[in-house]
Amino acid sequence: MKRSLRGLHILGVAFRYRLDTLAAGLRLPWPLRLPFAALRLLPQPRRPRGERLRLALESLGPVFVKFGQTLSTRPDLIPADLCSELQKLQDRVPPFPGEVFADLVAQALGCDPDATFAHFDRQPLASASVAQVHAATLPDGHEVVIKAIRPGIRSLIELDCTLLLAFARLLARYSAEARRLRPVEVARDYRSTILDELDLQREAANTAILRRNFADSPLLLVPRIHWPLTNAQILVMDRIRAIPVTDLDALRRARVDFRVLAERGVEIFFTQVFEHNFFHADMHPGNIFVDVGDPQLPRYVAIDCAVIGVLSDSDQYYLARNLLAIFRRDYRQVAELHLLSGWVPEGTPVVELEGAVRTVCEPRFQRPLKDISLAHLLVDLFMIARRFDAEIQPSLVLLQKTLLNIEGLGRQLYPQLDLWQTAHPFLERWLRERFKPARLLRGLRRHGPEWLERFPELPQLAYRTLARLERIELEATRGAREKAASGASGTAAVFCIGAGTALLIADRMLALAAVPAAGVALAGAGLLLLLYRRNWDNGSDRR
Repeated sequence: MKRSLRGLHILGVAFRYRLDTLAAGLRLPWPLRLPFAALRLLPQPRRPRGERLRLALESLGPVFVKFGQTLSTRPDLIPADLCSELQKLQDRVPPFPGEVFADLVAQALGCDPDATFAHFDRQPLASASVAQVHAATLPDGHEVVIKAIRPGIRSLIELDCTLLLAFARLLARYSAEARRLRPVEVARDYRSTILDELDLQREAANTAILRRNFADSPLLLVPRIHWPLTNAQILVMDRIRAIPVTDLDALRRARVDFRVLAERGVEIFFTQVFEHNFFHADMHPGNIFVDVGDPQLPRYVAIDCAVIGVLSDSDQYYLARNLLAIFRRDYRQVAELHLLSGWVPEGTPVVELEGAVRTVCEPRFQRPLKDISLAHLLVDLFMIARRFDAEIQPSLVLLQKTLLNIEGLGRQLYPQLDLWQTAHPFLERWLRERFKPARLLRGLRRHGPEWLERFPELPQLAYRTLARLERIELEATRGAREKAASGASGTAAVFCIGAGTALLIADRMLALAAVPAAGVALAGAGLLLLLYRRNWDNGSDRR
């Protein structure tokens, strides 16, 4: 019943803001056409469709507001006018009472918060759609903040996500245009992301890793987690006193060097993505502050690490090479890298793909490099991949979203920011260092014990493979002539398959060590030759 009432409320809001005009092209069954036909008799709405969508989401509550914020980061899926309006969505959520917050903390810690903290502020510092934050002081005088999940939010998220998924399936079923936008995939990704945010221990772990990655760094400061007071329900961390990155007037009064600030933001992004392979994927302005202790060398402060991105080793490598190939305008290589990386389906004509890349990139390069948006260029590349029916990995979507946020923020701080000037030397240096002997040796030290542990299995695996193929060959032998003819071909097949098996296993286990891999292959080949000679001798004796 609750689901039905909520669904009716959502439909009422959709009709009030005439969201039916966004659903052009729906091929609904005839019972569902009647209300839409009646709506078409009404005067056309005066407000733009983006504004109407934003107002509808705000009236539906925090879950839909957060969904709209997620959509605003997907310009590869959502039209530009909708994206720009959805970016105005804010978490204007009234705070819940401080006593309720204190009860949540008491339940999570199993004790009275007034006994745990020297001071506990009942007035919230911040109130968002999923969580609320209060200030406190530890008995040793250390200032901290306490974050707790809003009461009852999980059931509301589950309910609204179920309805969103049902609506996405309806769109996918009855609209070809909607199917191109992959509404079911978007709804499922959103559900997974927002449910992850309800586990504060996950966020605390992400925060601790990010802090460790930038330990003693002049670029980024991440608050320290107080683990004895942190669990899945509450998070306690250092209170950081810094200026919000959006408060440009305060930054000007502090005489901050905006060029350095903007360039450091880009450097932080590329360091996280390529050196650490662990990047903060929710870097919107509300989560970023600036430490102005040294205004000429300002340092960023990052909070709210609930959403973290990690790339696969191949995606990391191919992304760097793609960006460098774009910089050199080598569109054929961009197309080939899309195929090699699996970003487009195998068999996609490379000439067609190259033409699509050239069509998107070449007009942009008629402008100065500093005026070209690297983030939007990456969005366009992913849109090309979708045109060829590619499935973009969620980690790359997070990367795209983060780069959009970073570039937008950087150019807000310093309009002359040139991402290419920072990115190009960084990527070239990263690719050079990737193949240095020291890096390969680190890989050998890391994976060596595992390889040595499995190395003794290789001869036995090759022997079992040979024995199985030998039985198949004997069963298929018919007559002396057929046996002689098939013996040579069968032995060659056994040798090739056995050697291929050994090479495959060696490649999977020793991907970074060419010499051990070659040794394993030769050992497997020698074993097969010995077994082949034994079989030949036995056959001669029988004859």
